[in-house]
Amino acid sequence: MFQFKDLTFEISDDKIYLARVGNIAVSDGNGFCEVQIAGENKNSHLGVKMINSSEGGRLKYVSHEITDGKLEILQKSELVEVTTRFVSHTDSNAFQVTSEVKNISHESIVLEEVSSFVMFGIGSLNTADKIKLTRFFQSHHTECQPETHTLSELGLIRGVAMNQARVAFCNVGSWSTKEALPQCIIHDGSSGESLMFQIESNNSWYYEIGSKKGKYYLYLGGANATHGGWSKKLGCGEVYKTVPISIALGNDLNSLLGEMTKHRRHLAGKCLPDENLPSIFNEYMHLSWDNPTAENTKKYAPTVADLGIQYYVIDCGWHNEENGNIIYPYVGQWMQSNKRFPDGVRATTDYIRSLGMKAGLWIEPEIIGFKCADMIDYYDDDCFLQRHGKRICTMNRYFLDYRHPKVIDYMTETIRRMVENYGADYIKMDFNEDCGIGTDLRALTPGEGLESHARAYLAWVDSVRKRFPQVLFETCSSGGMRMDYGTLSHFSIVSTSDQTSYLRYPYIAGNILSAVIPEQAAVWSYPVGTDTPGFTLDREWVNNNISDEQIIMNMVNSFLGRMHLASHLELLDKDKLSLIKEGIEYYNSISANKKQALPYLPFGFTKFGKGAVASGLITDKKLFLAVWNLGGERELCIPLSELSPKTARISYPRSEKYEIGLEISDGCLKISFTEDRQARMLEIELS
Repeated sequence: MFQFKDLTFEISDDKIYLARVGNIAVSDGNGFCEVQIAGENKNSHLGVKMINSSEGGRLKYVSHEITDGKLEILQKSELVEVTTRFVSHTDSNAFQVTSEVKNISHESIVLEEVSSFVMFGIGSLNTADKIKLTRFFQSHHTECQPETHTLSELGLIRGVAMNQARVAFCNVGSWSTKEALPQCIIHDGSSGESLMFQIESNNSWYYEIGSKKGKYYLYLGGANATHGGWSKKLGCGEVYKTVPISIALGNDLNSLLGEMTKHRRHLAGKCLPDENLPSIFNEYMHLSWDNPTAENTKKYAPTVADLGIQYYVIDCGWHNEENGNIIYPYVGQWMQSNKRFPDGVRATTDYIRSLGMKAGLWIEPEIIGFKCADMIDYYDDDCFLQRHGKRICTMNRYFLDYRHPKVIDYMTETIRRMVENYGADYIKMDFNEDCGIGTDLRALTPGEGLESHARAYLAWVDSVRKRFPQVLFETCSSGGMRMDYGTLSHFSIVSTSDQTSYLRYPYIAGNILSAVIPEQAAVWSYPVGTDTPGFTLDREWVNNNISDEQIIMNMVNSFLGRMHLASHLELLDKDKLSLIKEGIEYYNSISANKKQALPYLPFGFTKFGKGAVASGLITDKKLFLAVWNLGGERELCIPLSELSPKTARISYPRSEKYEIGLEISDGCLKISFTEDRQARMLEIELS
C-alpha cells in the first residue's frame, strides 16, 4: 500500500488498485484503467457500458514513481502498456489524471475505448436514492444551468448487481459544451462525501455511472467507438494519450467549488497582458453587431476612454467587403474592409490607442464562408474537414483542418497581419458552429479525425500566443459553447454567454464560478441594451428610458468575472455615465482579490425564473457578494452563519441615493430592496 496526496493505492500480487479517494473507499478489487482493443474479448453482458474491457482485467502492475507532486503508474498486458499519470498541487484537494496506451504487440491494433480514469465504489445499490448527481446543462443564452437528481431518479434503481442501466452523457462534435458542461458533482448523502469531476476536452467526451458487483463506478474519458465515432489505430510502439480529467474533493458545495477553483488556476492559460485583469469594451453587443465602421468607432471610443476602460475591441465586420447580416458566407480572407475603414483598420486602432486604450479585433479562425471564392481557390481540398470525400458545411461555412501546413501558414500570417499591420493588441477568436462527429480524412474514424484536428488547433493557438506574447487572446464559441478546460488551458479569458438580456444574465453569472475561474469568465455588461432589435436610439429616449437601476444591474452582472462592457454609452448623460465609471473603478479595485478568492454561493445554484440570486467571492477576511432581486422579492435573507459576518456595506453603487436596507442578525444578512428589479454589490467583513 502507498499514498499519493489523498489517493491510497493497494498492490496485491501483480495487480494495483485505487483503494481510497479522500475518505471514499473505492477499491472493491477493480482497477482504474479500461482499454478495449478491436477483436479482443469484452467479457461483459453490459451492452454499451465502458467497463469490463478486454485489457482492463488483463493489466498487471509493473511499477510506480512519485516525484514533485506527480505519480506515474505503469501497467501492462500482452498487447499494451498503460501509463497513468496523476498530478496534484499542494494548495488544492484535487488531482488531474491522464493515461497513455502503448502498443507493445507485434502488429497493429485498433483502440475502441480508452478511459482517462475509472473510479469504482462511489456508492452501493442500497444508496441509489441517496447519491445525488448534479449535471450542468447548456445551450445558447442559458449556459451553466445545474440540475440535481438522485441516481435512482435517473434510472439506476435498486436491482441486480450488474445490469445494462447507466447514467451517461456524451458530447459529439467541435462545440464541447453545447448541451452540457463536461463536469458533474456527485454527493453521497449516506456518507456525506462529495466529489466534482471535469473532462478537459475541446471536442467530444463521455462519462458514465453504472453498477458492478453491487457498487457504482464512474468512468471518464474522451470519445469512443460507440459514443463519438472514435477508434484509433496504433502501429507497433505507437502511443495514444487520453484527454485529461480532474477530480476535486470537498465537504460541501462551496468547499468543493473552492478546491476545483484552486486546481483550475494551475490549468488556466495565463498571459502577461492579462495579469491585472483589464477591463474590456467590445463594440458588438447592442451596438455595432456585425457592422463596425471607422466613423462609428470615433463616435463611441472617446466616451469609453473617458470611463477608464483599458481595451476597446472591434468585433466581426472589420474585414473585407461583406455586407451587414450576410457577412458569414464570405469570410475567410481576413483582409481589412476599405468600405468600413476607408483609411485602413490601422488608422482606427491607432486612434483607439491615442485615447489611452489598447485595440482589439475579432476573427473566426477555424472556418471560411462557403462563398469565399478566393480562399476556396487558395486552399487545397485536403485543407478542409471532410466526410466521405465531401467538405463539411454548416451555417454557410467550411471548416479548416489545422493538421494541414497550408492552413497553419495562412492563419499564422493572418494573425501576424492583424497584430503588426492592423494594430491588434487583443484578438477575440470566435467559433460559431459545430462540425458534428468529425472528419474521416487522414483518420480511421471521424471521431479520431476530429480529436487530432482539435489538438492541432490548440497547438497552433499556443504557437501564435508564444510568437505574440504582448497580445491578449480571448476564446469565444457563439457564447459559451466551448467552455471547457481543454480550451481554457490555452486562453486566459473566455466568453461565458451571448445572452442579450441583462435581466436574464444573472442566472448565468450566478452559477458561472462553478464552471470557470473568475479571472477567465467574461460577462457582458450593456447598460443601454434594449429588447427592440432595429430600434433607433437617440439621446433623449435613452436618458428617459434607461434607468439607473438598469445601469447598476448591468455593472453588477460583470463584477464577479471579467467585464465586457458594450452598448451606446455615448448617448448617456453625465450622471448615468458616472455610475458606469464608478463601476469600472470598482471592478479594477477588486481584481487583485479576484485572483485569490474562491466561489461562495449562499443559496447554492440558481436557475432561470428564481426571484433572487446571490453569488460571491470569498477571501480569508471578506465576502464580495453580488445580489439580484429579479422577481419582486424585496425582503431577502442570506444565510451566512458559517462565516460569522461582522459588518456589511454596499460597495457599489456608493451614493446614499441607492441605499437599500442591510442588517446582520443571527448569522443572516437581511436585505430590504426598494424596487422589484435591483442589484447591488456588497462587501461583508468576516470574523
